[in-house]
Amino acid sequence: MSNYLVTFYTKPDGSKPVSEFIKSLEPKMQARVIRALEILEINGPKLREPYTKALGDGIFELRIQSAGDISRVLYFYIVGRNIIATHGFIKKTQKTPPAEIRLAKTYRADYMGRMKEEHT
Repeated sequence: MSNYLVTFYTKPDGSKPVSEFIKSLEPKMQARVIRALEILEINGPKLREPYTKALGDGIFELRIQSAGDISRVLYFYIVGRNIIATHGFIKKTQKTPPAEIRLAKTYRADYMGRMKEEHT
């Protein structure tokens, strides 16, 4: 049973970057990413390294490794037990690229702005 709910961020055009990312992966990595998201739903903020890491300003990364490949899914928390997964990428460098963190923040700002509009 899940304690938290992971929802994939939906862009204004209706696309879901996390879904697209998962579909682009080879089957073994797809399975690992889906399993990691399930573990995140069960544990939420209690999940720590090596599974997840805070990147600052409320953005977190879910860390998935399969063979030599390293995938990341960035996410943030909202009120209640809700987790919004913004997007994923294959990690090629030691540090998470700043552009990926900026993209997660952009998606979060868009998400929060649209949620505010729906509730006014």
